[in-house]
This record gives sequence, C-alpha cells and structure tokens, in this order.
Amino acid sequence: MHGGMALLFTTNALLFADGSPALLETDQHPIVGCPFTPGTTYSPCVLVQWSAAATRLKVNGAGVLLETSIGNCLNAAGAPQGTAIASAPAAELDAI
Repeated sequence: MHGGMALLFTTNALLFADGSPALLETDQHPIVGCPFTPGTTYSPCVLVQWSAAATRLKVNGAGVLLETSIGNCLNAAGAPQGTAIASAPAAELDAI
C-alpha cells in the first residue's frame, strides 16, 4: 500500500498453485522498502499478518490464502498500518 514489497515464504510443500507452493495463513511475510512516514515519524511496514484464509482447504491445519484473504501490514511495534494488496493470484491448484 505504501510502496513496500512483501517477501513471500511458505512452509507448505504439499499444495501448489501454478507451479508455486500455495501460501498459508500462518506464513510470515516480511516487508522491505516501505517508506511510510506519518507526519515526521518513520514507521515502515515490516510484516504482513493474514486473515480470512480458506476454511475447507488446509495444509497441515493451516488455511490456504485466497484472493479474498486480508493482509494487514504491521510496523515493528505490531501496529496496523494498512492493507496488503495482492497481485496476480494463481488460478490453478495442484495437490501432491
């Protein structure tokens, strides 16, 4: 939302979307390059915390992220800074 970029890492090795592992609600996605400065205080987004993952499609008990999942961007103190914007979600799933 502020121009930073999330680094997408996942613990999932069982379910793939368009050849890449599907992301899970429990995955930790650090953010780099966020320039957010409300007023005069530098307060960059550093982590995306996800909610509203799939309730029926799970990998090892963790919901798979959907196009409609909500990513909340947090600063280093854990305060919400805005919503992550997902681009180019995969359209096809393959399970092992």
